[in-house]
Amino acid sequence: SQGRVSETITGYEAVPPPEVKAFPELLRAGGYSTANWAKKDYQFGEPFTLWDVDDGGFWGPIDAALWRRLTGAKPWFVMMNLMATHESRLFATGDVFPEEWEGLITALDQERKTKIAQVTDPSHVSVPAYLPDTPPVRQSIAQHYDNIHYMDTQMGRILAALEADGLADNTIVIWTTDHGDGFPGAKRAVYDSGTRVPLIIRFPDRSYASENDARLVSFVDIAPTILGFAGVDVPDFIQGHDIFSGQRSAYVFAARDRMDATFDRVRAVRDARYRLIENFAPELVYFRPLLFRDMFPIMKALWEGHSSATLDPAQRQYFDAPRPRYELYDLEKDPDEVNNLAELPAYAEIKARLIQRLRAWRDDIGDLGNVPELQMVTDMWGGVVQPVTRPPSIRLLPETVAGDTSEQGSEYQLIMLEETTVGSSLGYRVDGGAWRLYNEPVAIAKGQSFEAKAVRYGFKESEIAARL
Repeated sequence: SQGRVSETITGYEAVPPPEVKAFPELLRAGGYSTANWAKKDYQFGEPFTLWDVDDGGFWGPIDAALWRRLTGAKPWFVMMNLMATHESRLFATGDVFPEEWEGLITALDQERKTKIAQVTDPSHVSVPAYLPDTPPVRQSIAQHYDNIHYMDTQMGRILAALEADGLADNTIVIWTTDHGDGFPGAKRAVYDSGTRVPLIIRFPDRSYASENDARLVSFVDIAPTILGFAGVDVPDFIQGHDIFSGQRSAYVFAARDRMDATFDRVRAVRDARYRLIENFAPELVYFRPLLFRDMFPIMKALWEGHSSATLDPAQRQYFDAPRPRYELYDLEKDPDEVNNLAELPAYAEIKARLIQRLRAWRDDIGDLGNVPELQMVTDMWGGVVQPVTRPPSIRLLPETVAGDTSEQGSEYQLIMLEETTVGSSLGYRVDGGAWRLYNEPVAIAKGQSFEAKAVRYGFKESEIAARL
């Protein structure tokens, strides 16, 4: 049925249009070295062409100076995913967890005991109106603040390493989060609690220092902004814009579809003051069983409140069906978004304007939300089996390049790679070294080994093609 993958497919990777490349790959093509730490939820696989260095796990100490692993004199881009504030860190010690998650929770519990200081008084935290104000909820919010406190120490180590390496005056630092707090009603949500996140940019010359910019910025603006910083051309397929280019957005947009195994379909638009949400599956309640989320204290408190009928109307609405087709909130007067204005005549004009903008955006991006999920997969893959990228072709160019890498000198041969799967990214390595992104003919000395492979985002990567 629509929105649910057939049981014959246990998982799939999305296949972007052939011209689309991830911005770290664009940076590599533009002369940068790149490194990533930890999480990679790209949804189109993990192409080997994105990172020169890729390391880090879900827990454990970070490598605060990851750039030191990058070789050569290239400028670099490093992405550090700090997992200290992830939803998984909000478990309650002593709870029983599904067997598949016991190992993770045990490791995180050890990290909490050795790394996380209890610095937040639960009685002093603020509880948003969409959550019940109970001791377990307050304790969980306090734990989140303690995790943030620990994350701040990690960030301090990164900045200190930049200073120690003499790079602080030559490095732009961007700090943001991938969504709101790891609480129900925030994570996985298109409410402001889920989509309004901090974005801090530190320039070495102190440009914009202490400025608080209230304009609307979307995550799709991050890639073109970074490419702009790097002096790399922004391809036409990128939807956002460099936030320092002078352009301004009057609206930002959000989408919610299947979360793990739990189906939904929601779209949202926000202007400077109002948010409109359109529920395309209003027959479904907002909170339904979702294994990972249900392990943690706040969701448990919500389920318990629902069972005992102790939730107030603002909290109870998330368990009611049908949901309204449209939700409209005044974020200035109602920041917790609990008072739906969509059916009030006084807001009809605002509602109509935001609906029109939302529909225009969906048309502009080619929203696939109304395509049944199985059909979407078969359209992308040409069936239900993940395609395999074909190896690139390797051609030896007739010309040679004189070299001077030894006292005797050397002659280098030029090797050209060509894609055989449309839209694939190509990489190579010499003498079994690290994989490099192919961008132009490669010169290798006589006697060196040369290997190449390819990956089309969403496909399996190719076998290695070798030329000795």
